[in-house]
Amino acid sequence: MRILTGKVISKKMAKTATVAVEKVVEDPIYEKRLRRFKKYHVHDEFDTRVGDVVRFTDSKPYSKTKRWIIIRETKEIKK
Repeated sequence: MRILTGKVISKKMAKTATVAVEKVVEDPIYEKRLRRFKKYHVHDEFDTRVGDVVRFTDSKPYSKTKRWIIIRETKEIKK
């Protein structure tokens, strides 16, 4: 069971949130740190909002692209 943490970037679908997970990698040649993002479609029973930081885990397939479920909301980012 994998548990990931990411930020909600879209909430335009019913019971689905798009969550971006950031990963910092180092370039092997230039030795510079680069930020890489991956987006996941996550089943949302907690009714989160854009900007919330959530933890989610893998689960049964809910649809063609949705195979993750939010387990809890960690905090809200204020702008």
